[in-house]
Amino acid sequence: MRQTNRVVATCTLLVVLAWAQAPSKFRPGFNLFSKEQDVQVGQESAAQVRKQMTLVKDSFLNQYVNTVGKRLANAREAKDSGFPFTFEVVADPSINAFALPGGPMFINSGLLKSVDNEAQLAGVMGHEMSHVILRHGTNQASKSQMIQLPAVLGSQMAGGSMMGQLAQLGIGLGANSVLLKFSRGAESQADLLGSHLMAESGYDPVQMAKFFEKLEADGGARGPQFFSDHPNPGNRQAAIQKEVTKMPQQNYGYQTGQFQRMKQVAAAIKEPPPKQPAQPQQPPK
Repeated sequence: MRQTNRVVATCTLLVVLAWAQAPSKFRPGFNLFSKEQDVQVGQESAAQVRKQMTLVKDSFLNQYVNTVGKRLANAREAKDSGFPFTFEVVADPSINAFALPGGPMFINSGLLKSVDNEAQLAGVMGHEMSHVILRHGTNQASKSQMIQLPAVLGSQMAGGSMMGQLAQLGIGLGANSVLLKFSRGAESQADLLGSHLMAESGYDPVQMAKFFEKLEADGGARGPQFFSDHPNPGNRQAAIQKEVTKMPQQNYGYQTGQFQRMKQVAAAIKEPPPKQPAQPQQPPK
């Protein structure tokens, strides 16, 4: 009898270990970049962002977003990706956030002012983190430049500026960059993986869906910047809520306890006026 119990216990342990080591169902797609090149692209792009945008230097605010971000980064899919996630706040009134390949994430002050609870912020950050984990930016760059890109990436083995080389192929950090403009399918993947990151971190994934509902009610694609940069895959709220039903039931009660203070600090941020697009020069008469 004891022998039988030992066999059953051993089999159960093997099943548990196999489940724990099973690969995630969320897999990155075709990519010509190595993961190390993702990191290089992200770091070089982040240096450009820091020059072009106004960083918020408030130590509490940056500590707060790092606390939320690092908790999400401890979820299994994020840890397994191996990417070094970083989190910074920028003074920008648009309701938005973006993450660059390899892990740098920038959270707009407008987003901090807009969220109703910490789980909603975690939802947007988890969504952005999922784009990094699934390597959506460099996946799209790979598909758009399948012929020329291998030679450029091969030359990077000798060092030099990655973004400088990519800019020659039209892959930059400006408006409509393939590194930051995602397909509806990629948005749907980021929603679902983001809900898993939230759940494992103790945040209620349904709050991600509720925040998207709020943005849609405020104007959808004609309003908040988020939907301009992140096209709605359609029925995203229903898809997130359906995904939640597949997760083990648990109480989502995690809070840093600093949300209300964050809201007070964020409310006092004075964002610079939006930059006006350059006007074309008129030819002399």
